[in-house]
Amino acid sequence: MTTLAASATRKIPHSGKRRICFPITNRAYYGRSQLLIKKLHSHPEMELELMLGGSILLDKYSRHIADDIEAGGFTISASLFNVIEGGNHVAMAKTACLTALEFTNGLHTIDPDVVIICGDRFEQLAIAMAAAYLNKTIAHIEGGDVTGSIDESVRHAITKLAHIHFVTNADAHRRVLAMGEDPRYVFNTGSLDVELASRVDSPITSTIVNGHGVGHAIDVAQPFLMVIQHPVTTEGENRQHLEATLSAVSALDLQTIWFWPNPDAGTGEMAETLRHFREHHEPATAKMRFITNVPADQFISMLRLTACVIGNSSAGIKECSYLGTPVVNVGGRQQGRLNAENVVHVGYDADEIVRTVQAQIRHGRHPRSDIYYQPDASQAIVDVLARAELYTQKRFHDAIGACGPREESESSTAASRASGGGAPRA
Repeated sequence: MTTLAASATRKIPHSGKRRICFPITNRAYYGRSQLLIKKLHSHPEMELELMLGGSILLDKYSRHIADDIEAGGFTISASLFNVIEGGNHVAMAKTACLTALEFTNGLHTIDPDVVIICGDRFEQLAIAMAAAYLNKTIAHIEGGDVTGSIDESVRHAITKLAHIHFVTNADAHRRVLAMGEDPRYVFNTGSLDVELASRVDSPITSTIVNGHGVGHAIDVAQPFLMVIQHPVTTEGENRQHLEATLSAVSALDLQTIWFWPNPDAGTGEMAETLRHFREHHEPATAKMRFITNVPADQFISMLRLTACVIGNSSAGIKECSYLGTPVVNVGGRQQGRLNAENVVHVGYDADEIVRTVQAQIRHGRHPRSDIYYQPDASQAIVDVLARAELYTQKRFHDAIGACGPREESESSTAASRASGGGAPRA
């Protein structure tokens, strides 16, 4: 593992293969991208460069993940410590600035042909900006969705910086085209998260669950809840909103696996609330186990088995749609996002949360939904990255007069685009 100096100027010589840079900045992106990373790593015509940064290098959020990546046979090209801690908006904004500074040096040294950007994280926007100014082709995964929080703005900003787009559903495909992107470079591949969920069939045991975190021992043979509630950066009441969920889950009196919130602005007060509640309200947390992070396959196995997921994680929207897991989505973080019938949306009201969770548990499993699923999503992305003609100068493409967005996104798969019509040269 290499930590790049702040003034790096030396470039890594090219091997003749197409060099793909994949910055990984949090636990979720590594977990959901494992299949893609493996296929890029083994492709004979591509050279994969992994760059680590963000919370994935901080033990309190992603303990041992860097070690796990290296143990998997991957080479980490650079590890960049770019997080300013504090858990508030100032720390978040400064982290974005430091990310742009550090990753500019890293990208200049690695000199990739393509930089892969995932989703809607603020640090990914900073990396995309740096890559754009370095005239690198940017491939964006999961553009075109709509949500709440600052993520809504970040995702669309990355879309306008990116050159190749891998969206997860037909609605997202339509929105990316509406933003003026080149239709020849917009591919509806489905979700990497859901592809991974479709592949995991390993059982989860009480021993495995209780090997993580602290608190009450979980018996997976009995009904249990999962809570995943992150800060909403555009709202100022994260503490009160979390307290409503804590009150509801305590009243439900079921064993609960509670995942620690991510490091977005607001996490400081949320973490403080969870610690205080756990230390000073022992009867209310007697059936709760608090966990920071688990491997992706174990997380999916938990999602498959849990009686209900509560909170505002995209896992409830995407992976759980395929798994048929009942979900109670709390608040506005996933507002507007495409969801299946397994999801019921509620506000920050403890009584409403209790009633809705009870109704979801009575209902039980929902039918599988394929709204985010397409077979071999990771392979479709690899095929495009291997074959597409790369360019850096963007042009706005007016969609007026084009064929209907749903017909286009459904009829043109990533594989057919990659092997078919031409694309503009750089």
